[in-house]
Amino acid sequence: MSEHEFHPGGCLCGAVRYEVRGRALQSTVCHCEDCRRASGAPLVAWTFFRSGGLSWTKGEAKLLIHAARERTFCGDCGSPLTFFDPAIPDLFEANTNTLDDPASHPPADQCWTCDALPWTAGIAELPRFDVAAPLATDC
Repeated sequence: MSEHEFHPGGCLCGAVRYEVRGRALQSTVCHCEDCRRASGAPLVAWTFFRSGGLSWTKGEAKLLIHAARERTFCGDCGSPLTFFDPAIPDLFEANTNTLDDPASHPPADQCWTCDALPWTAGIAELPRFDVAAPLATDC
């Protein structure tokens, strides 16, 4: 990828759109408790970019500062969009799944595995369904 590439993305409802100019540096899957709680998901995929390449192209993202780190999200649908840690000022992270082409940013690693929910280790072995799984009715 060249420095002239751009990576568009946005939230679920389309109220907020963004683009990142520059090369994607790396993608990771984060298991930290902060990411889990902020997303409502057991883990979150992030793609790292150099700071300064992010532009909001539609709408306005909401900003949440927690533990001195900045997270943006859509105020309408709640989609988590970006993460910035001032302790690492040269980089920021885009939520990989909010990029228009998340498949082109596969994770290279997993981080904060010390916070991982124990059952995430067995996800790959669970039965797989192309669409919705059948519900257990014996409850």
